[in-house]
This record gives sequence, C-alpha cells and structure tokens, in this order.
Amino acid sequence: MKELLDIKDNKALHLMEVLKSFPYTKARKISIEKALLIEEIKEAVEELKFIRQGKLKGIPAKQLLDEL
Repeated sequence: MKELLDIKDNKALHLMEVLKSFPYTKARKISIEKALLIEEIKEAVEELKFIRQGKLKGIPAKQLLDEL
C-alpha cells in the first residue's frame, strides 16, 4: 500500500525517522510539485470513474480541443 502524507515541516523529520525505523516500510521525500501532480492524477482518475458510472457527464475530446 502506498500513501501520500502531508506533514507540517516542524514535525516531518521526526515522523520520517520513525517510519524509516520500521523494517517493513520505505519512506522517502518527494517534491511539492510531484505531490501535487500525484493528487491531480488521483482526482482525474476519480472523475473518470464517476463518468463511467454515469454519475458525472463527460465531454468529447473533440469538443475539449475545440475549446482550446
């Protein structure tokens, strides 16, 4: 399982040390930009799930490109 945590800077160092001390965990720091990209991709996947379930209405790719 992979989780993305948002931790206050003044608490992050301690928590990272705790996580690294467990033999069954791998902890590493990622950039803010990468974390934001991951969140945006997760949101896009969720939207796609809702569109496929019929809970949201999607727009055709051609219409999207025409708007640009």
